[in-house]
Amino acid sequence: MTVNLTKGQQISLTKTDGRPLALIRMGLGWQATPRQGFLTRFMPPRDIDLDASAVLFSGAHFIDVVYFNHLLSDDGAVEHSGDNRSGGTGVGGDDEFIRVNLPRVSPHVDQIVFVVNSFSGETFEVIENAHCRLVDEATGQELARYTLAEGGPHTAQIMAKVVRRGAVWNMVAIGQAESGRTFEDLLPAVARHV
Repeated sequence: MTVNLTKGQQISLTKTDGRPLALIRMGLGWQATPRQGFLTRFMPPRDIDLDASAVLFSGAHFIDVVYFNHLLSDDGAVEHSGDNRSGGTGVGGDDEFIRVNLPRVSPHVDQIVFVVNSFSGETFEVIENAHCRLVDEATGQELARYTLAEGGPHTAQIMAKVVRRGAVWNMVAIGQAESGRTFEDLLPAVARHV
């Protein structure tokens, strides 16, 4: 059963039998809002290039990042699916996704923050049906979904993070609107959430 998350809500990444999840997938999906006006039927659909990134931290210290130009973390535990430059075409509603092998994450990493930014500069005013969702990769079961209900003049979102406390991982929905075309632009804002 999927949990529809709200800002600040937290879920445990532990199976119902008490065992921790091993392999998770954070999926990102989006669509461009339809163009308005009479001539729009003669225009091609709008392509919007959103980019998902996973930023790895040890405490407040930046360790690594996984994004379209660095598809695998240095420890090999976090992997990006590759760049989707249009949206609305993904399998199962995900246009980009990031897999995390939780047991393989470096012991120094205690937080992984998932962000999305509009590389092409469009604001979320022209994006609809944007979501991130957490999937148990072993079963394909969707565990949690965070839907971006609010559009706006921002070009980025800090979506969610997974946090390790001892041997237990939890996911926390953040949903903070920000501005920035790349993950580097978002690092000061991300640092406020670790």
